Amino acid sequence: MAGTDAALRTLAHNVRAARTRAGLSLDEFGRRAKVSKGALVALEKAQGNPNFATLVRLADTLGVSVSALMEGRAEDRVRVISADTVMPLWTGEQGSEARLMLTTSGSAPTEVWRWRLQPGEEYPSHPHQAGVVETVSVTSGRMILIVDGAEHPVQAGQTATFDGDAPHAYRGIGTETCHLIMTVHLPPGPASTA
Repeated sequence: MAGTDAALRTLAHNVRAARTRAGLSLDEFGRRAKVSKGALVALEKAQGNPNFATLVRLADTLGVSVSALMEGRAEDRVRVISADTVMPLWTGEQGSEARLMLTTSGSAPTEVWRWRLQPGEEYPSHPHQAGVVETVSVTSGRMILIVDGAEHPVQAGQTATFDGDAPHAYRGIGTETCHLIMTVHLPPGPASTA
């Protein structure tokens, strides 16, 4: 529980700092991110429990990666991260999960995710900001990548890439668990103010 409390305090600090840097009031931030002001106030006080979709909307609105909102300061030049030390940001009812392993630094960061999709389980994602590109590399099993309503089968040994500003989803298929590595390439600079 202490680890969860510390993670929530880090998230609260990072959201508040990024919102302040962006010059956004709570009202404007909430409007752009489609999150209630009350939920934002609670989050910035390290209260509540935002879900994965909310974290993605907040990060997109602030023009930062999800992990930039969740990580403390980097202390070492090289970081080695084990999947079992990273809490899943999404878990499905049948045992699927997504873990944000790390985010590269720089003007156009890349998030690296490890996903496990059980057969028949699906994760729908809202469209990201313009310029986001996602890549999925299936290491075992099979999945269906759904982009703008079109289904694309992807199996072990295959990689697919697409613009993340369209509605998309990931669905496990077949009889075995699908394991994949997903990268999310973020555009340089802050999110558009449109």
